[in-house]
Amino acid sequence: MLASLPMYDRPEAQAANDRLWAGVRDRLRAGGIAAPEGLTRADGLWDQWADPGLVLSQTCGLPFRSRLHRHVTLVASPDYGLEGCAPGFYRSVLVARADDARTAPAAFNGAPLAFNDAVSQSGWGAVWEFARDTGILLKPALETGSHRASARAVLDGRSDWAALDAQTWSMIARWDDWAAGLRVIGTTRPTPALPFITAQGRDPRPLRTALAAAIAAMSDDDRSTLGLRGIAVIAPETYLAVPIPPDPVPAAA
Repeated sequence: MLASLPMYDRPEAQAANDRLWAGVRDRLRAGGIAAPEGLTRADGLWDQWADPGLVLSQTCGLPFRSRLHRHVTLVASPDYGLEGCAPGFYRSVLVARADDARTAPAAFNGAPLAFNDAVSQSGWGAVWEFARDTGILLKPALETGSHRASARAVLDGRSDWAALDAQTWSMIARWDDWAAGLRVIGTTRPTPALPFITAQGRDPRPLRTALAAAIAAMSDDDRSTLGLRGIAVIAPETYLAVPIPPDPVPAAA
């Protein structure tokens, strides 16, 4: 068995995530459902998500709809109370350097874009759809491996702008002093938030109940740290209806 909460597991949030999992674990065990003692923190997320012993994890909407939905069970969607987003939804913020004279996304037509991963909804899929709808030419110039690295790439001048998960951006703005060198120039449309999943064939209802109760029982400090207000139940079809973007082809900046 394994459990992981890898999507917002910064060092500052790990203790809160551990306590959240302990709340879920204890409620599952009280209902006669076996659950691992602690969270797995290791490389190889795709292997974790596809593991038949997976009790609970969190993935991104693009991996879920492009590959995982046939191999896992959707449990619930998180509610981070993000501005402009219904419960269970999130969006990306578009960031540029604070001293960049361009103030609107349209001015970044053809400008080098940093993106975290080709299978990230918030770092690539959302901005691809934004560009498609607004007619902006995307120039994916740098694949960074994480939202935080994308933000740093913009700040350091290795790229002009990036799309960041709004919840991740709130954590960057809170804990990284250098975030003051960036500013938000726009937002993408909301899409279903990063889903909680379990192994294929596992009944999601006890997990959903335990997760909701554990979130409701969090301390004020942990709630503030994680920004997690609750969960929403969103049909898999709602995730699958979001377009799958083409693979980015990085170009020299």
